[in-house]
Amino acid sequence: MSTLSNTSTSGATAKRLAAGTVALGVATLGYAVGIERRHWTLRTAELPVLAPGSRPFTILHVSDLHMLPGHRSKQRWVAALDELNPDLVVNTGDNLSHRTAVPSVLRALGPLLDRPGLFVFGSNDYYAPKPKNPARYLMPKGKKKRIHGVQLPWRDLRAAFVEHGWTDLTHVRRTIDVGGQAVFAAGVDDPHLRRDRYTDIAGPADSGAAVRIGVTHSPEPRVLDTFATDGYDLVLAGHTHGGQLRLPGYGALVTNCELDRSRARGASRWGAHMWLHVSAGLGTSPWAPARFACPPEASLLTLVPRGSGSPKSRKTAPRKARDTVR
Repeated sequence: MSTLSNTSTSGATAKRLAAGTVALGVATLGYAVGIERRHWTLRTAELPVLAPGSRPFTILHVSDLHMLPGHRSKQRWVAALDELNPDLVVNTGDNLSHRTAVPSVLRALGPLLDRPGLFVFGSNDYYAPKPKNPARYLMPKGKKKRIHGVQLPWRDLRAAFVEHGWTDLTHVRRTIDVGGQAVFAAGVDDPHLRRDRYTDIAGPADSGAAVRIGVTHSPEPRVLDTFATDGYDLVLAGHTHGGQLRLPGYGALVTNCELDRSRARGASRWGAHMWLHVSAGLGTSPWAPARFACPPEASLLTLVPRGSGSPKSRKTAPRKARDTVR
């Protein structure tokens, strides 16, 4: 009788644990899909990359909008970032997720397009996302088959950016004026699609500029190494979504590229002389609309002269921008 009672109790306990686990999973998924993926966040950091004696200036780093026409709160929040008065805007790609989303992207970036800007494109500017088995992100790179959706109107988006005065850095080197200071910048097409041709921009960066900035969508180490070899001070990238799903105490599960997990978002050193900043981005694939412990973000970077110490980083939400979407 005692044995039957113990067995019955153990079975009931196991059922309660299973039910609790399912309930926790459902609640976590509901939070990740329904709340956190719309928790627009501003990350700020101070990076010591300028030549000594240079005047500090700010960069608004925007990436991975993955815009759909119905993303109204995202459009309003991004547009309100103009109130931060950045000196330069850098867009590291993956703006689109739908063939009719170009007007939505322009609505979001509209006020910022009147400021000096640099951009490169990512895979989801060229091709729409498609449903994928989540397990493929854990597979070795060599076993992944490239999956492309329908072609997107990236040429229309590029034309609008250029018409407003933003500089397309795809395989070009440019010197632009930012607040009276020379900023040397160069970029490559998306390394995730193997469209990068670094040989087109290879060579020492301009040593006379206040800062030398490299721009790429996917932060592939082979590309970062070449920027570092050529003397760039800072590289800006996106693509990783910060891991998109992070575990507290562990961090990003994957980066969807060859970059190590510890660098999936934020600022880090790359070699002895270069900084890397990876944006966790503001969107997700429409087929995987969830974020956990990794809210969507844009970044306001304050560049200061070298010798100013380690970067200071924090997350916040500009009050006026936040109020427009609540």
